[in-house]
Amino acid sequence: MKQLTKEQAIKMYESGIHNDMTSEEIVKFQLFQDRLCVPFGSFHKAMEDVLERPVWTHEFAWKEELIKEYLGEKPTPTFEEIVNLIPEEKRIIIDLAK
Repeated sequence: MKQLTKEQAIKMYESGIHNDMTSEEIVKFQLFQDRLCVPFGSFHKAMEDVLERPVWTHEFAWKEELIKEYLGEKPTPTFEEIVNLIPEEKRIIIDLAK
């Protein structure tokens, strides 16, 4: 896919075109762009709609894993796998069951 320039990405972002796009269209386009071309909130919601699961914001740091999941090349990660994406020294886990 052709990458948009910084100027093109800003123009698309500001145009509001994403308001007329389906979640699938947003993901199919934005997931493969290096620059954010739609508001992050719209992209995040579209990812959740398309993957049919909550997508944690830190997962976007591993874009290739989201791409593989979107393309059906890997299964949906478990909650433990999603948590383990966060470096151990940065995790704060609270056990509410006790």
